[in-house]
Amino acid sequence: MKDQTPASFDGNMSAQSDPSNAPFITISELSSRLKATVEGAFDYVRVRAEVSRPTRAPSGHLYFTLKDERSTLAAVCWKTMAGNLAIQPEEGLEVICSGKLTIYPGQSKYQIVVSQMELAGEGALLKQLEERRRRLAAEGLFADDRKKPLPQMPSVIGVVTSPTGVVIRDILHRLHDRFGVHVLVWGTLVQGQNAAHQIAAAIRGFDAMPTDGSLPRPDVVIVARGGGSLEDLWAFNEESVVRAVADCTIPVISAIGHETDTTLIDYASDLRAPTPTAAAELAVPVQVELAARLNEGQARLQRAVSNRLEMAGELLRSLARALLDPAEVINRRGQTLDLAIAGLNNALDTKLTGCELRLAALAGRLRPPERRLAEVGAEVARQGERLAQLMDHQLAKRAQSLDALERLLQANSFERVLERGFALVTDGSGTPVKRAAEAAEGAMVTVRFADASRQALLDPRGTESTPRKAPLIKAQDHARKSKLDDDQERLF
Repeated sequence: MKDQTPASFDGNMSAQSDPSNAPFITISELSSRLKATVEGAFDYVRVRAEVSRPTRAPSGHLYFTLKDERSTLAAVCWKTMAGNLAIQPEEGLEVICSGKLTIYPGQSKYQIVVSQMELAGEGALLKQLEERRRRLAAEGLFADDRKKPLPQMPSVIGVVTSPTGVVIRDILHRLHDRFGVHVLVWGTLVQGQNAAHQIAAAIRGFDAMPTDGSLPRPDVVIVARGGGSLEDLWAFNEESVVRAVADCTIPVISAIGHETDTTLIDYASDLRAPTPTAAAELAVPVQVELAARLNEGQARLQRAVSNRLEMAGELLRSLARALLDPAEVINRRGQTLDLAIAGLNNALDTKLTGCELRLAALAGRLRPPERRLAEVGAEVARQGERLAQLMDHQLAKRAQSLDALERLLQANSFERVLERGFALVTDGSGTPVKRAAEAAEGAMVTVRFADASRQALLDPRGTESTPRKAPLIKAQDHARKSKLDDDQERLF
């Protein structure tokens, strides 16, 4: 802080013997004069404090509070400076802020306008590092199931490091000694404010390369840097770099610093190498060692095949000794076949002899067919006679019934009625005319008498006559006449 004396107010503000005669000023004028006094006296200060309640406004400005054991100080970092800060304010982080004091007239309070921010010692860095590690681990970025296996024989290796440092020369030299592969170098800063942004962009750039592009896509990515202090390696602890490593679909080998140095990308990478040189050794096999392993594998394969063939030959020879001579086997089978054929012939002879004996016994038990036929013929004759007698009897009964029906029909025939003086009148179609109303005027009718039929023409001027009442007769004669009339109507 500059050693300056606060500017004094002008004579108008000096104490007067009579306070009532002192001139007055507005609050805005008082705030302006105080702001000029404070900014003139404290135009550059460095404050060590703890960050509290950091907030980023929609405008991009950062607002937070700096505090120690007894006091607090409002702090603001404008949008134009917030992107250039070495670290971003986090809750509880102990920092050293550089800037100038000013007064905000709208709230009548003083605040520091921060232009630079750095961590207050290595202890604060380690605290921030541990809190970030726990938070990212809780998200699963360091889980073992996210680790991808390295290819056995990569053809292209991408390296993210400084293009002018000794690290890239060591990696290229070791790759050339072990096995010739194609190397793509993405040069970045490995220290400083812009280092984290460039490293994350390089990792995502390798991951975004197409498989059929003009440049081959890497099979493995190595992120490397030489040794240094915790502040020097801080770019590899930034959250953007860690997330780029975790999201990369290409296997990533981290090789940051020496064997004792640990950064957060070591947890997110698929494999951690103690040094950049060791990363090159882990990425590709040694050509001589690979050739030796191939030769050894080929020799072992040849020995295994030879042993297998020898064992198979020995087994074949053992089985051959246990086998019989094919000719002898055929002869034995032929003998067995001859015996079977002889047994079959004997069995057939025996079977045929038994059948002949049984057939002879059955033939003796059979009767001559002529006798049986005579018996059947006699039985048929007897049944024929009985059937003829039965048919004659039935025909006689049916003839008697038919004669009775014929006599009954003749007795009830309408012809007998005609013989008693009645006549049958029919129209042109042969239908009997029963009532006078049924005959049309002047119609031609047929009148049938007992001996013959005559044609007649009905008189159109004829008058209907009422039938004469019949005399009283006995009830028995009346019933018999009614029955005869009904029978006659049925016959008509």
